[in-house]
Amino acid sequence: MKTARTTTVPAKPGRSVAADTLREAILARGRSVLDTEAAAIGAARECLNDAFVGAVKAVLQCKGRICVTGIGKAGLIGNKIQATFASTGTLSYSLHPVEALHGDLGMIHGDDVVIALSKSGSSELVELLPRLKSLGCVVILLTSKIDSLAAKHADHLLDIGQTAEACPLGLAPSSSTAAMLALGDALALTVMEQKAVQPEQYASYHPGGALGRFLMKTNEIMRTGPHCPTVLQTATLGTCYEAILAAPRRAGAAAIIDNDGKLVGIVTHGDFFRLFQSPQKSADCPVGDVMTRSPKRIGVDDRVNDALQLMRKHAIDELPVVDDAGRLVGLIDIQDLLAKGFSVFDDD
Repeated sequence: MKTARTTTVPAKPGRSVAADTLREAILARGRSVLDTEAAAIGAARECLNDAFVGAVKAVLQCKGRICVTGIGKAGLIGNKIQATFASTGTLSYSLHPVEALHGDLGMIHGDDVVIALSKSGSSELVELLPRLKSLGCVVILLTSKIDSLAAKHADHLLDIGQTAEACPLGLAPSSSTAAMLALGDALALTVMEQKAVQPEQYASYHPGGALGRFLMKTNEIMRTGPHCPTVLQTATLGTCYEAILAAPRRAGAAAIIDNDGKLVGIVTHGDFFRLFQSPQKSADCPVGDVMTRSPKRIGVDDRVNDALQLMRKHAIDELPVVDDAGRLVGLIDIQDLLAKGFSVFDDD
């Protein structure tokens, strides 16, 4: 009697069949979640209509602040939407519906616009929204149930669509919250565009971190006054050296100007080291005879990031800052850039 033979698929070197199966199952679930949530955002996009236009106009015409409220996971998404409004120039705050019903209602004014989030439209918002309406607030509701109890109290209904949750059980908020977040971003960023917020304004809301550094202007970091050693081109080399030593903060160079205050040259600490080794150059030598003429410079309204690129390219540690007429207004020192978190290495 012959014994039946079984055929097995060889596993990849170093991995078992079970490990490969588990890997594929994990990747399949991850892709499924992303696909489902992407579909939810697409569904919300298809639902966009004149209610969105009305919501944008309501925010633009708001004389108070934007109040964002929601319960549970929708409330957490609301916190992010509120932060986006705040960071793009629209005064806003978050409010927990339950806390509002227990005293925090006093922080809301009638000229505020309320953005409420609720997938079902049957949460604590059902009790809160009528009270907000009685105060005079305009209510914008993000929901998947446009015929819900909460929807009856909304001035502008933003439908997030009916896509099933990406959760394997179909229960955990996932697709719905992804759609809410995307729709909230669409609302906030459309308002930002309508307000014509400029990079300089945006930078003022983000003074810290890489974003703040990228948008910083030279006049925010340059050294001025006694911290910017400056001498006339008719001064002596000795006077120039004394000006550098007299600076309250360690200075690596002195800017040289003419009688009109225009930048004509620069002398660095390294220049002094080389010049004083030369027997032909003394402290009485006119600084105009030894300075580096027409040095690299940056405009007073240019970005610090541009100044840094210029300093990297030419391997210099000090960069004069001038106004439109070429008059010296300050000096950027590489040490100040490092202290602010800028990198001297080439990076994005």
